[in-house]
Amino acid sequence: MRRHVVILLCLLIALMADAAPSGAAAERVLVFSRTAGYRHDSIPTAVATLQRLATEAGLVADHSEDAGDFNAANLARYRVVVFASTTGDVLDPKQQQALEDFMRRGGGFVGVHSAADTEYDWPWYGRLVGAYFLSHPPGLQSSRVQPERNGRPVGTAWPIRDELYNYRGNPRRQVQVVATVDERLYEGGTLGADHPITWCHAFAGGRSWYTGLGHDAALYDDPNFLAQLRRGLRYAAGQSVDC
Repeated sequence: MRRHVVILLCLLIALMADAAPSGAAAERVLVFSRTAGYRHDSIPTAVATLQRLATEAGLVADHSEDAGDFNAANLARYRVVVFASTTGDVLDPKQQQALEDFMRRGGGFVGVHSAADTEYDWPWYGRLVGAYFLSHPPGLQSSRVQPERNGRPVGTAWPIRDELYNYRGNPRRQVQVVATVDERLYEGGTLGADHPITWCHAFAGGRSWYTGLGHDAALYDDPNFLAQLRRGLRYAAGQSVDC
């Protein structure tokens, strides 16, 4: 009888240990949406969506438009920094250096849409994102997004209606392209038959992921786009080697 009691107590202790908090703090994401140029109406939707996706990935996402958050002590709290439709010059030289140091320590970066329309006078940032914005056709236009892996199309292309960016150059030689858009289906494309729209790469000791999609708030209800953002966030956080 005594033996049974001891066994029961051991089982109860084990169950209590499993149920107790591990004490490990969740890794954090800083979603940054400061603009010094055009401001997208979709920013609140983008921020809320990124926060939800971060929670799904077991991360805690903070939102800020305060460039002062870019300092060594504060960035040390974060695993990933997201530029959500930022525009223009949003960081001063000291803040830029803080982001560079963050990446060199193995941090992750996610750029959404006009993150490519940001910090034109900071060449390091252009390499981090992968390409700078050049122009876009007027209004929202429809095309198809073709996923790819290792330079080859994979899966089924999915329809898109968004503001479709042109870039100053094709980033393919510097990055791993994740998806392209079909210029034959809309007017105003400038990259031709090979038009990357989403990509990733290892950079400066960390991981960078970017999508040119995300102008239209309605897109943040699209399961295909959400799946793309989810993979990008997990890649930047080091949860997956596959972006």
